[in-house]
Amino acid sequence: MNNFLKTVKDKIKKNIKVESILIIDNSDQHKTHKSFNPEKLHLSIEVESVYLKSLDKLKAHREIMNVLSSELKKKIHALEIKIK
Repeated sequence: MNNFLKTVKDKIKKNIKVESILIIDNSDQHKTHKSFNPEKLHLSIEVESVYLKSLDKLKAHREIMNVLSSELKKKIHALEIKIK
């Protein structure tokens, strides 16, 4: 699990200029949901980035989602993004 979170973090850092990034796995909070799949994660990402902050919110979120497109298809069920 920690390897996957590190992979996600490294992939974002490699493709987008960020000052800092924090990734939190919130999957445990969603176990009672009807569509819960233990093989897919609910992640919260907090990114500090002057570059992303300069974009409108939708474009900034799309940049992150484009970078993580394969992970979103295979391993991530939900992604909460906060840009500081």
